[in-house]
Amino acid sequence: MDVIRPIFHASDLAQMPDDGKRYEVLEGDLAVSPAPSWTHQRMVHFMHLWLTERENAGLGKVALSPIDVVFDDHNVTEPDVLFIRAEHLDIVKEAHVQGAPDLMVEVLSASTRIRDLGVKAHLYAKFGVREYWILDPEVATLFVYRLTAEGYAGIGPFRRNETTQSSIFPGVPLAVADFFRP
Repeated sequence: MDVIRPIFHASDLAQMPDDGKRYEVLEGDLAVSPAPSWTHQRMVHFMHLWLTERENAGLGKVALSPIDVVFDDHNVTEPDVLFIRAEHLDIVKEAHVQGAPDLMVEVLSASTRIRDLGVKAHLYAKFGVREYWILDPEVATLFVYRLTAEGYAGIGPFRRNETTQSSIFPGVPLAVADFFRP
């Protein structure tokens, strides 16, 4: 016997309660996450500060969660942080982002680790997010996924004392220690 599972739509998110939880639609499934931890939010804060410097340099715009990124009617995510290059700002709408930002950032937590490394990585590549950064507070690392014709190519992990580069911000050093401050 076939099991019929509900298919959630982007429009269903408007019916979710304002209860401090994060609601996303991933391949038609409703995903709910609890409010993030102190450590998680500190890392999001430091990432936001770093990306705000890129915004202040005129490279684009940064946004923090909660902001919906609508890829299609069955795929709406709420990344921790996102960045959209100046030449792609037409995807910014008043209520949400409609399309693929240049950069999506997720800070792993116990409740989102599998989702962030699995279905979200797949969706971000599928819909054309140029880079996907994963910050892992458990091991103090940054992992960078860059979009290729075959999907994401992973670079890293980069540890607290290391520096890397981003294709979105050429020539700007990306010091991992900037995101893992007390």
